[in-house]
Amino acid sequence: MKILVADTSSSVCGVGLFENDRLVKENVLDNGRTHSENFMPLVEKTLKESNTELKDVDYMAVSVGPGSFTGIRIGISSCKAMAEIEKIKLIPVTSLEILAGSKIGKSETICSLIDAKNNQVYCGIFDTNINLKEDYVADDISVVLEKLKKYDDITFVGDGAVAHSEKIESELKDKKISFSEKNKQDVKDMGIIAYQKAQKSEFCSADELVPLYLRKSQAERLKDESKNH
Repeated sequence: MKILVADTSSSVCGVGLFENDRLVKENVLDNGRTHSENFMPLVEKTLKESNTELKDVDYMAVSVGPGSFTGIRIGISSCKAMAEIEKIKLIPVTSLEILAGSKIGKSETICSLIDAKNNQVYCGIFDTNINLKEDYVADDISVVLEKLKKYDDITFVGDGAVAHSEKIESELKDKKISFSEKNKQDVKDMGIIAYQKAQKSEFCSADELVPLYLRKSQAERLKDESKNH
């Protein structure tokens, strides 16, 4: 089973090729250039270096967000186009799943937090097998921490956990909490999750693949505000 993995949901642009759950080749760039410039050359480079053609790929795993609106759109639209041409099955993976997949620590609960600025975070709460315990949420960090008070043993991961570590420690001081040292999405973790999803037939067609934004973009929010004034 060959799986091409693509993550464009953060500042990092990453592509990897897996044979089942084994990473064959990866290429990752965080060079300040836009994903529209980086993504397709990375795909071509990864396929070439692993002696693989696109038609030989069984699945494409795509990060559907939340994260960078522009990056997510680039990754999804590009992968949809490739999947339609070669009739490749698509596996949607959220950026919050990827973070939780690093499995740092041995807590009963993993909380992935992505910083969305202005005290807002994207949040995913998982068990140790990366199964969601609650629906994803985009909200103020205080609201998220209130949700977490029902859990006793939590590992936090992601740049949102780094940004709000002091508040987390203060609000959850009666809980057993720990912080991951690995707070960026990793193609290796994404590939393992994608392989597990493929085994459970959790894939879709190009038409069915949709982004997970969780909230409106800044441009859309500003437009809404202008309508209300």
